[in-house]
Amino acid sequence: MAPFSSTPLHLHTRYDERFFVVCGSMTIWAGAARVELGPGDFYAVARGTPHVIEAGADGARSLNISSPAAFADLVARSGSDADEPLTDADSTMRFAQLSAALGDVILGPPGTRP
Repeated sequence: MAPFSSTPLHLHTRYDERFFVVCGSMTIWAGAARVELGPGDFYAVARGTPHVIEAGADGARSLNISSPAAFADLVARSGSDADEPLTDADSTMRFAQLSAALGDVILGPPGTRP
């Protein structure tokens, strides 16, 4: 799967999300805030806050921390067996279904701003 360029506009109803940028850059739109992050920067998004994450021109690597740890469950459950990889469409559908089950709400497609 190709690295993301932008996430859909969404919010989490059951957990807070934090980002620590390891390398590269990203922009986070969270509520009315627009924050540009680079290596070593940190930003927290409170549950219930509409947000979008967009990788910089050269991509980004970040540590994503959620509490409670619902996002870890989402990532673990949305993967596929290496011998039977999912298509991009199936992967997107599975991720959306699992996100909804964990209380995530998709508010708009990638590129939509809060």
